[in-house]
Amino acid sequence: MDQQGNAFSLFQTAISLESLVRSRTDELHSALRRLEQSNAELIEARDRAEQANVSKTRFLAAASHDVLQPLNAAHLSVSALADVQTSTEGKRLVRQVERSLETMETLLRTLLDISRLDAGVVQPEFTSVSLDQLLQGLRSDFLPLAERKGLRLRFAPTSLTLKTDRTLLRRILQNIVANAIRYTTTGGVLVGVRRHGANLRIEIADTGCGIPEDQRDRVFEEFHRGVAVDESGLSGAGLGLGLAIVWRMVETLGYRVSLDSRIGQGTVFHLDIPASCITPNEPSQMLAQIEQPRGYGLFGAKVLLVENDPDVVIAMVGLLESWQCDVRAAGTTEEALNELNDTAWIPDIVIADQHLDRGDLGSATIIGIRAWLGRVIPALVTTADPDPLLEEIVAEMGAELLVKPIRPARLRALLAHMLA
Repeated sequence: MDQQGNAFSLFQTAISLESLVRSRTDELHSALRRLEQSNAELIEARDRAEQANVSKTRFLAAASHDVLQPLNAAHLSVSALADVQTSTEGKRLVRQVERSLETMETLLRTLLDISRLDAGVVQPEFTSVSLDQLLQGLRSDFLPLAERKGLRLRFAPTSLTLKTDRTLLRRILQNIVANAIRYTTTGGVLVGVRRHGANLRIEIADTGCGIPEDQRDRVFEEFHRGVAVDESGLSGAGLGLGLAIVWRMVETLGYRVSLDSRIGQGTVFHLDIPASCITPNEPSQMLAQIEQPRGYGLFGAKVLLVENDPDVVIAMVGLLESWQCDVRAAGTTEEALNELNDTAWIPDIVIADQHLDRGDLGSATIIGIRAWLGRVIPALVTTADPDPLLEEIVAEMGAELLVKPIRPARLRALLAHMLA
């Protein structure tokens, strides 16, 4: 009986264990099914996010052209208006409108840049860059502003050449130097380069108001602003986007940015670049390009303007005519070629917007005009949507590229240089 009882007990235990195993197996299958469902939902969410990024990129491409087009027309119209103002009050109001337009342009461009960087559509183009030449270019840009505020601005010379993206590195340093000048009222700003461990460190030091310790991690966030004094002496602040875009550009390049600051004494920004980016110096690259003096004599120059936006056409024609140019306008490639039927009027230069009506492209229009005339006529392509591929196409054509909104002074200097 004892033996039978033990056997029956073992039998019951085996059944109980089998039931427990079956239960645990069912639970495991159920957990696996839930995990598969979660994975499917995650994949679907990822696909939706990727599609949203694609849509965002397409929107930005359209926005950068359509949003900035009216701003470009406003810039040109205000410039033409400034030329006819004689009263002090009129000139003051024109300058006020210009400053508002410049602020709006900066805000829009920065927001578009941040969105492009977040979407991952900005890819660095690494080339050999003379660091000293880049810094001296920044010095030329900021020296007038520093002098107006009574500040000293110094860029320490360097003989280094870097393998980097020139445009992104320049924008990073430009934004940091602009901030340094904005938040400094006495003393000055110093930019220098030195070795720091395994890195090359570019330092931008100022004698400004300093950054409180609890705000140092927030200065790279969007719309985080401090109180500054502008060149007019009025208390104000920046847009709060300069350092936000610096952070994104630094990450895009694989660099690192940090800062040290003391209240009332100033701030030092550190940009650390891997030493592997340093390249052997090439004499041809170390020589700064010396620009030839540019004349502004555009009197009588025949300009063929190919532009489809009516407001931009009106503003551009008015501006060119105020410079004593002989202007004819067209909105498509066909209309531009029709203007050439008048053999008594041969254009000296062509200005073409890249995106025209009927899907025409300004670069293709210029090629057609040159083929019609049988010679390589000077040409300028304008666009509100800069693209590396377009830059290559324009360079291969031997033409110039100008990004909208167009600054009248820059346009006039460029036209004079091309005609010369």
